[in-house]
Amino acid sequence: MLAETICSAVSAAGLGLAALTAYRKRFLAATRIAAYALVPLGLVMTGVVEWVSGMVFKPTVWIGFGLLALAWLLFVTTRAVERRGRRKAVEGSPAQGAVAPAASAPSLGAGAGSGPQPTARRKPQTAADGEDFSDIEAILKKHGI
Repeated sequence: MLAETICSAVSAAGLGLAALTAYRKRFLAATRIAAYALVPLGLVMTGVVEWVSGMVFKPTVWIGFGLLALAWLLFVTTRAVERRGRRKAVEGSPAQGAVAPAASAPSLGAGAGSGPQPTARRKPQTAADGEDFSDIEAILKKHGI
């Protein structure tokens, strides 16, 4: 009974605010306010407010929500355990012949019919060899650094 009274009072206040807004010649805003103000009254008249207030104060409803939360927690836990088990099974499978156990990249050896592969030796690059810092030096000199 209290919830219905509060919803009716909110609707009445909203309709009063909509009337004041319409008096100020802001008809679009007044129409929106009236629409929002009629929602609580409509919920009371359809019985939704009574149903929700009856549901909220019943202990069996809260026990039901608790059981739903427990079921969700069990689903999530079993899903996580299942994924962890799959990951461990994939890591330990012997199907990884192309990658050494401690390697971070696959070892690409010569194929069955190919001859010896040429290996290009690269010397380590230094900052002076591979990069041109003349632009940066010019900017630093310009600013006196």
